[in-house]
Amino acid sequence: MKSPFYDAEWITAEEFADQPVINTYHKEYADVPEPECPEEFRNFHMLTTGEFELCTVPEKAIVRVTADDYYFLSVNDRFVCQGPAPGYPTRYHWNETDVTEFLKPGLNRITLHVYYHGLVCRAYTSADRRQGCILAIVDENGNTIAKTDSRWRYSIDRSYTGTEVIGYNTIFKEGRDLRVKPENERPVRVKNVDYIFAKEPAVLLQVYERAPVVTEPLENGGWFVDFGEELTGTLAFTANGTAGEKVRVLIGEETGDSDVRVRYNMRCSCDCDEYVILDAGVNHYQQFDYRGFRYAAVVPENGAGITDLRARVRHYPFDDDYCILETEDEILQSVFQICKNGVKYGAQEVYVDCPTREKGQYSGDMTITSGAQLALTGDIRLLRKSMDDLIHSSFICPGLMAVITAGLNQEIADYSLQFPIIALRYYQYTGDRDYLADCLEVCEQVIDYFKQFARADGLLENAYDKWNLVDWPKNLRDDYDFDSEAHVSGVHNVLNAFYIGCVLQTEEIRAILGVQKEKDSPALIRAFESAFFDAGTNLYTDSEHGSHSALHSNILPLFYGFARKDAEEHLLRFIYEKGTVCGVYMAWFLLKALCRYGRYDDAYRLIVDQGVHSWYNMVREGGTTCFEAWGKDQKWNTSLCHPWASGPIPVLYEDILPNRPGYGRIILKKEEI
Repeated sequence: MKSPFYDAEWITAEEFADQPVINTYHKEYADVPEPECPEEFRNFHMLTTGEFELCTVPEKAIVRVTADDYYFLSVNDRFVCQGPAPGYPTRYHWNETDVTEFLKPGLNRITLHVYYHGLVCRAYTSADRRQGCILAIVDENGNTIAKTDSRWRYSIDRSYTGTEVIGYNTIFKEGRDLRVKPENERPVRVKNVDYIFAKEPAVLLQVYERAPVVTEPLENGGWFVDFGEELTGTLAFTANGTAGEKVRVLIGEETGDSDVRVRYNMRCSCDCDEYVILDAGVNHYQQFDYRGFRYAAVVPENGAGITDLRARVRHYPFDDDYCILETEDEILQSVFQICKNGVKYGAQEVYVDCPTREKGQYSGDMTITSGAQLALTGDIRLLRKSMDDLIHSSFICPGLMAVITAGLNQEIADYSLQFPIIALRYYQYTGDRDYLADCLEVCEQVIDYFKQFARADGLLENAYDKWNLVDWPKNLRDDYDFDSEAHVSGVHNVLNAFYIGCVLQTEEIRAILGVQKEKDSPALIRAFESAFFDAGTNLYTDSEHGSHSALHSNILPLFYGFARKDAEEHLLRFIYEKGTVCGVYMAWFLLKALCRYGRYDDAYRLIVDQGVHSWYNMVREGGTTCFEAWGKDQKWNTSLCHPWASGPIPVLYEDILPNRPGYGRIILKKEEI
């Protein structure tokens, strides 16, 4: 493939130029030591600059740019864009945008702030010693007017003094010493690199500033701000003080009882208590790496003047007015809104599980979040990019990874088996048969991978090379009677239900494409019934030799449509009466199972339920985005922005409101539902 960067060269810091690349990818449970990154390569901020002359500004100038791990691009001291979306080196993402308005006749200056994280985590594909950037600007005729090459120069910004990490190795605490200026510039090193770039540019984030809705003085001389809702972004302010004065910076998702009023040691295991050391005079401070937060406090040590407190918000392009729910049911409206906000702020360059503790893309979260994001935006691009990345993860394991485009290798069997769900969703939105054919190959590959664990009757047994999730957190598994995490020998219901569902939906894809192949599902369904169906209770049990029937064991046969016909009514009544004793993730499958059999009113009643296991409980507890669990205390480290809880949106959009218009209607910019 020809480089999207024309004849530009990859430039890197001297510190990384001769470092050998470390392979960080492997099966999760492989006996492979995690790479250790020397401290000097962690939280590494490189400022690289290039200059070029223009006689006149061209009619159109397009920049293409990427970096490892992340960049902020400025042209003539004006911010242009940031990125890239996380990607594997063998499918690395890049950005493209028009920079004509940023150019001027005469000398032009490009600055790339290139960040290398350095740790194995879910947010970056880091710790592999790859570092640097590449950029090219071309005019309307395709002529290169600027590019990275050996003439560029760089310096290291050592004002970022943080060494402690927040979350799961996700964010370095942003200790900053603004007295420390970038070092003297020196020449970059040009390096031959092994990146294979994605065929198309990734979509740029929407970035904008927002003022707080509340700004109040604190008794300790600081300021407390409330942005009115949970958002994803960074905090910025101006401070006028003396050199060496410390300013304490705190952010959080909730308020607390301390003198700063912010619960900065968040329940999601992120301690966002940081210090900035001022230089003399006016200091403009901007956090570098994003987090999810609503509240902030800024407390100067010696009375420095703090002004212009604001948030720099970031998310995937999102039009708040594209999808609106009209309803007289205030409960439904409030549930819809927190789910909408959760998707808005959780759709970054990837579908993040949360914008705080992990900031990673889990394929199972994508099963739910992508359905909500498509309903809310009509924008298919993020799903397509994420599917391409998920498919590409097969270079690590043909059974696909659970965390994708990240240095952390995590595998979840339940999630891999859900690939046909998103393949069919993409086809239903686009009608793209060619891509569906590509997805069929992946579906077949996943099934073939799991067949290695099949016993004589076809059911999966001891498939423990990937985590068997069932549901999360553990306390919301409805006493599921099989401890897969202890690697108990035998077969269990949920994994095999997902496996059969994967086989059934793969057969559906074959039928759409006219591919003839003998069906495996009838024999698998018979084996499933023989192993798990209890004729005495008319329910499916959790394990082959047990008698307990958890909610989860009875949702999936209905969701996929292979439940026994003579037991359907009993099963539907059982799952409805059980209700949401599951996690918010499995609740989407519950709602869809009810709707598959026309139980739209039952699904609606669960969405507007007001119990402790309800979406409204999140509203009642002050949530403005949907939570990781039904309530703040229902998981030991609950994040308060977790878009995998957005299941009501696609269910309302696809199932309930088209069939029960009395509950309300969804208004899109082009149509009404």
